[in-house]
Amino acid sequence: MKLKELRIGDLVARRPVIQGGMGVGVSLSSLAGAVAREGGIGVISAAQPGFMEPDFATDTMEANLRALKNYIREAKELSSGGIIGVNIMCAMNHYEDFVRCTVESGADIIISGAGLPADLPKYVEGSNVKIAPIVSPPKAAKVILKRWDTHYHRTADFIVIEGPKAGGHLGYSPEEVGYYDEVGYDEKIKEIIDIVREYEAKYSRKIPVIFGGGVFDRKDIDHYMELGCDGVQMATRFVTTYECDVAESFKQAYLAAKKEDVAIVKSPVGMPGRAIRNDFIKAREKEREHITKCYGCLKKCDINSIPYCITAALVRAAKGDVDNALLFCGENVWRLDRMMSVKELMEELCD
Repeated sequence: MKLKELRIGDLVARRPVIQGGMGVGVSLSSLAGAVAREGGIGVISAAQPGFMEPDFATDTMEANLRALKNYIREAKELSSGGIIGVNIMCAMNHYEDFVRCTVESGADIIISGAGLPADLPKYVEGSNVKIAPIVSPPKAAKVILKRWDTHYHRTADFIVIEGPKAGGHLGYSPEEVGYYDEVGYDEKIKEIIDIVREYEAKYSRKIPVIFGGGVFDRKDIDHYMELGCDGVQMATRFVTTYECDVAESFKQAYLAAKKEDVAIVKSPVGMPGRAIRNDFIKAREKEREHITKCYGCLKKCDINSIPYCITAALVRAAKGDVDNALLFCGENVWRLDRMMSVKELMEELCD
């Protein structure tokens, strides 16, 4: 049976799958455009999108904004009228600039996490861009919805819950990840849905709830829809598609990963993150990386104490130097066994 469509205000995705934003350079225009063309929601990552620009090292911000604008335009062209979003981390410097660039460039939605996007409504005021916070524990959902209601007299267009099995930066401590591995996360999802229902009643509108983190196949999608979610966010599975923007060796590293290779690692952002425990991570467990260049990417980053430069580590990954790089991944990366097209994957998941 086909899955029901996902409606976010006046936007309609015929398949209720949001492709998660993956930076640096993993989800850009090729992947996002392909997902949107197949009826899902394609998402570009705003994490250092200008890493291939010639002036990235000398004028990082200008390179990033230029590249982001170009990727949004290209993705819209590839999508054949599909829905294109941008994932913007609150932890980044120049957050407001990225938001305003996204709005001006014609993206349809903004998804924002790695912290709570307290003032996102102010930055998109007057536009038609739909906005969604990424929340992890129910408390985060309660805090951000209350703030937007109190300060901006509006609510979220949709909510993305990222569970403890997600890839990249996590909104949980390593201890919490272990705890939820044992007891599951379903009850927390239901709790967040109940919080959202309060604001649906207040604003007399539907606020779709999307769940991401460990969603791998149709069985998982059906499970979360039965819990009351309106759709899912998936990232890891889209990496091993032909259209994914990242280097081929990155995709092969995913296909080669074993279950025991997946680990919770320390990130310079100050959050734990899930990644493949490769030679780079093993070396950083013993000694800090010698950092020679700061890209000014994160608000909370001290070049004198961080274990490695996250921008440099992720750029090396995107360019294919996978043994000397940070390879973020979801918990189920070891289950990937072949390359496929976005079209084939979306049909497998949804039809």
